[in-house]
Amino acid sequence: MTKPKIAFICTHNSCRSQIAEALGKKLAGDAFESYSAGTAIKNQINPDAVRLMKKIYGIDMEASGQYNKTLDALPPVDGIVTMGCGVKCPYLPAKWRVDWGLNDPTGQADDEFIKVIKQIEKNILALKDQIK
Repeated sequence: MTKPKIAFICTHNSCRSQIAEALGKKLAGDAFESYSAGTAIKNQINPDAVRLMKKIYGIDMEASGQYNKTLDALPPVDGIVTMGCGVKCPYLPAKWRVDWGLNDPTGQADDEFIKVIKQIEKNILALKDQIK
């Protein structure tokens, strides 16, 4: 049986969606495949997200091949998770959609970033339990 494909979508695909893709691969890779994309992407992954993911989880998002992608770079997906940025996504076929309603920590102190990262971790683990 093939694993479901989950797309984490955020406007810039530079912070929350990238964190979700990385944590999905690390914590739930046995349950689903993780992808991320955005509607108006930035030219790089948020440096604070890169730094804190390395520090907390030992994940180097850039070295592992993650990069900012637009929606057309996604494979066909089974589920869509939006991060809470009010993204009005063009229609993407999927069996289900959910919005996690996360604040964007860009430009904020590390403690705010870490709160969002830890919430994404909890959400990833809950999604893994739902899928399994």
